[in-house]
Amino acid sequence: MRASFFARLGHGWRFVATGLSFLLFGICGTAFSLVLFPLALIWPHRASRQRAVTTVIHLFFRAFVGMLQAIGVMKLEVRGDLRRAASQGAIVVANHPTYLDVMVLLSLLPSACCVVKHAHWRNPCFYGIVRAANYVSNADPVVLVEEGARQLRAGYSMIVFPEGTRSPAGDALHPFSRGFAHIALSERASERGGHDDQPADTPIVPVLIDCDPPVFTKALRWYHVPPRPFRLRVAVLGAVCARQWTTPAEPPALAARSLAKGLQTHITQHLFEYGFFKTGN
Repeated sequence: MRASFFARLGHGWRFVATGLSFLLFGICGTAFSLVLFPLALIWPHRASRQRAVTTVIHLFFRAFVGMLQAIGVMKLEVRGDLRRAASQGAIVVANHPTYLDVMVLLSLLPSACCVVKHAHWRNPCFYGIVRAANYVSNADPVVLVEEGARQLRAGYSMIVFPEGTRSPAGDALHPFSRGFAHIALSERASERGGHDDQPADTPIVPVLIDCDPPVFTKALRWYHVPPRPFRLRVAVLGAVCARQWTTPAEPPALAARSLAKGLQTHITQHLFEYGFFKTGN
């Protein structure tokens, strides 16, 4: 009876704390849009503006993730050093089980640009942030590739969730879209300078994310609070490159398909190896 009482008390606290955290996030996001975006419009230098905005976003998300841990809502476990792995500008490709994934990755990576849903450009909590930070919309595939390549050349890492939405329930992923692959292949062509015998690939850093018990999925709302603090695990794998699944002679469309499929297989295999997916489920 005593244990049951404390369990209910803990669950009630996490319910209230989760609701207040979402409220705080919405207020801060709206404030950023109302303050940062107007300041960004009058900031005279685009490069320094983006650097300042991405730094503010990184610090805010790092503080927010720390707060969620301090109040007992979540536990975060990180294996590997994402900051070091993507220090020279890389394409960070991750699975997407929860709503919090982008926030956690941005809290770990100071100089990052995200590919985000075009709907966020109309969301009052995000519209100013995504514009001020020069994030890349997924609405136009051509613009996505061009802007993604430009961000890499400027020294930013690109965070991409190629499933396009949160992962389905169970031990499976949505098929990977090919936007990140086209970005990687376009950068390989530009870095190679026309010499096929000297390929240079943009590093691709696969990241595995797992949440136990599941929260903030497509099917679970914020008020579906689990009976214990959820544990978010992040594992940073070694960098890979396009050459592992493509050849310089392949047509771009075929190469992008091969790269997207190959990396999805690579990430899925490691999700099983790390125990984030369960064999036999």
